[in-house]
Parts: sequence; C-alpha cells; structure tokens
Amino acid sequence: MTTTTTPTGPTDAAQAPRPGPAPQPASAASESVLDNPRWSSLTGVHAHLAEGNELALRYPPDVSPFAGVRSWDEPDVWDAVVDLVGPGAEFPTPPADVALPAGWERVALHQGVQLVETEALRTRPDPEAVVLGADDVPDMLALVERSRPGPFLPRTYLMGRYVGVRREGRLVAMAGERLQPTGWTEISAVTTDPDHRGQGLATRLVLDVAHHVRERGARAMLHAAGDNAHAIRLYENLGFRLRGHTTFGVVRTPS
Repeated sequence: MTTTTTPTGPTDAAQAPRPGPAPQPASAASESVLDNPRWSSLTGVHAHLAEGNELALRYPPDVSPFAGVRSWDEPDVWDAVVDLVGPGAEFPTPPADVALPAGWERVALHQGVQLVETEALRTRPDPEAVVLGADDVPDMLALVERSRPGPFLPRTYLMGRYVGVRREGRLVAMAGERLQPTGWTEISAVTTDPDHRGQGLATRLVLDVAHHVRERGARAMLHAAGDNAHAIRLYENLGFRLRGHTTFGVVRTPS
C-alpha cells in the first residue's frame, strides 16, 4: 500500500469493552480506497475543504497539514504539487520507493501502520462523551499541547465529529474523525491528559466514535506509528486488524 498519512496513537490504557453490535466486515474491494485515503477524502466527503488542482489537493493550512495526489505515477504530478504549495514548501512524502526529481528533498520519512475494523469490534456510545465544536477549540488545543497526540489545528474539528470527556469543566480526553475516504472514517486525535490516564477514557471514546461512524453506514480505520507497539496492540485488542504498512513524513519542493 502507498498511504502516507501521519499516524496518531492513543495516550491511555484500554479497558475491556462491553459487547455491542458487530457488522459484517468490509469487502476487499471497498478497502482499495485506503491505498490513497487522503485523495479519496479530498475528492469525496471533504471536497468542500479541498484546495488545489486535478492532480494535487490539500486541506486549508488551519484545518490539516495533509495533502494528497491522484497518483505519483502521473508525469505532471510534481509540477502540480509545486503549483499547489509553491517553491521551497513542504508536502506529504510519497512512498519510499518513489524517486524524487532533481531539486526535491526528502525531509523526513517514517514507518506507520494502517488498521481497519473487523466484526470483533464492539462499539458503544459513551454516556460521558460530549460533542466538541468551535467553542471548544481553545480547550482542544490546550489538551493537544499537554498530551501531544499528533497534528491538531484550530479548524481540524471541521473534518468530522469530535467528542471529549470533561472533569470539573476541564477537557481531559478526546477523540474524533479525520480523513473520510469513501465508505470509511479515520479515528484520530485519540488522547488523554497525562493526569487522567489509566482510566480507559481513550478506549471509551474510540468506541464512541466508531459507534457513530457505523451509524452513518461507514467503517472505522486508523493509523499508528509503526514502532508504537502499545497502540497497535490496544487497537487489535479492541477489534481492529492490521491492514498494511504506510509511510509518513514530508518532502520539500525545489526553491
């Protein structure tokens, strides 16, 4: 597979979930969009957020750093990226086996994994979860600063449904929806305040988000760093399976 999405992992320990409904697993054909999830998302559910051209698209900079291309095999794709982001700018990296043209620089390249839900995932709405929106952005950004789950910007909440748990008015845990390739929704920003870890809050919110994803008729997927064995094991214990390996990082266009 060739996805290049920056992964995030949970920052809380899992607790055993109560049983819930289990749908049939997604077909192999429906998973093909997950080979290029950012492009599928930017040309589908998130088309209203997309900026760019027919070969390269991105989210607005205050929504997400993510961008995608239709295919790295397109002969004009490199010029399309430069047209989109400009010279000397950063863009999500192509897979490691894609050679960069002269003048391009690979700034960072890391390994990740992509996981998808199975019939073993038992979802449920969480009674303590509250939906987060524009008024909650300062608290969301403050939690991200304390817990460092991965990229989260002032308008990231526009990408989907975000939920959190508050204790004495303070946002102490959150999770939400990021990329939405056709038929799928990525669970992301799964994080817990360091002072409230070990209570299973991250697990509860993942199951809540996945529950609402299923209610829309979509299926849940996510990414994690390839060396984050704890996150991968947690997600597999919840009922996700490893679909494949990905790369993430950035390249810099010629100055």
